[in-house]
Amino acid sequence: MINTLLAVAPELVPLALVDSFIEFLHPSELSRVLIDGLSKAAIYAMIAGGLTLIFGLMGVLNFAHGSLTMVGAYLGGAVMVLMVSSTTGPLARVAFFFVAVAVVFGALSAVGGALEVTLIRRLYDRPPIAQILLTFGLTLIIDELMRIILEFYDIQPRADWIAAWGTKPWFLSQRLSVGPISVRGIALFEIVMGVLTVAGIWAFLTRTRYGLFIRAGSEDSEMASALGIDVRRVFTVVFALGTGVAGIAGALLMWDTHWGASVPLGAETLLPAFVVVIIGGLGTFRGTVAAALLVGLVDAIMSWWFVNEIKFSGLPQLTIFLILVFVLIVRPQGLFGVEEVGGH
Repeated sequence: MINTLLAVAPELVPLALVDSFIEFLHPSELSRVLIDGLSKAAIYAMIAGGLTLIFGLMGVLNFAHGSLTMVGAYLGGAVMVLMVSSTTGPLARVAFFFVAVAVVFGALSAVGGALEVTLIRRLYDRPPIAQILLTFGLTLIIDELMRIILEFYDIQPRADWIAAWGTKPWFLSQRLSVGPISVRGIALFEIVMGVLTVAGIWAFLTRTRYGLFIRAGSEDSEMASALGIDVRRVFTVVFALGTGVAGIAGALLMWDTHWGASVPLGAETLLPAFVVVIIGGLGTFRGTVAAALLVGLVDAIMSWWFVNEIKFSGLPQLTIFLILVFVLIVRPQGLFGVEEVGGH
């Protein structure tokens, strides 16, 4: 390994780097890294897309977004356990998974809408610090409630739920091989779901009448209200949609061996999601998708190098923040950002 050579034979490091680069460019390794990068980008786009919708229109930095993603992971797994048994066929499991996704989206959307109506709406005219403190407090409450539930019922999600099924889900256990190329089935599944979600949000924002109301409210909420648009209702729908999309991402992460369901999942997803939103530009969905692709691919490439070759697993996350710092220095508003966003 390169870090070992640095200690015992530093003169061999250039040759080792060349060998590592050749190994990285091998079709099997390169395809695996690219697929993993795209799968991470899909997850980041889904989670950060919800943040962008909420902040872009409402000007609310929702620190509870990650915890709601974590709730989606647990809820999605629980719904699957209720519907799937060891005798359920592979195709039926896929169909039930989409049913679980629909349940998670509906439930988290309802929770998001309720939070906006009962709590967030009261703070629109107050300084941003009030919104930050409120949503951070919600994060603490949600996380502790989930810990209480898990410890009281002694739930170990992955082991308990897979045992209830009698076998692993097909998209978790299978690797798809085409010649020398072998990729995880769950990674391809995440990419497909990410593309469908991004396409759905884009179509909703640009091809529907309610999407027109949302874009009008994000540009000038006072003028939109004067034209007869119920801006308050629009805010509720946007908050519900953002949390629902986060729940879908959580349902996917439940079965991904790189993530899994756990209480810390909220913090683990929230931080890169905020990084993606800032890099892409606050309030721009197009920038969020582009930044998610950038961060996901860089994360996968650096993970390969620093985990397989240099053996320093903490550096991939550091690289992501270096990208953030560079973008903030060169283009403070982000890749596709505008000078002012938010309806408040």
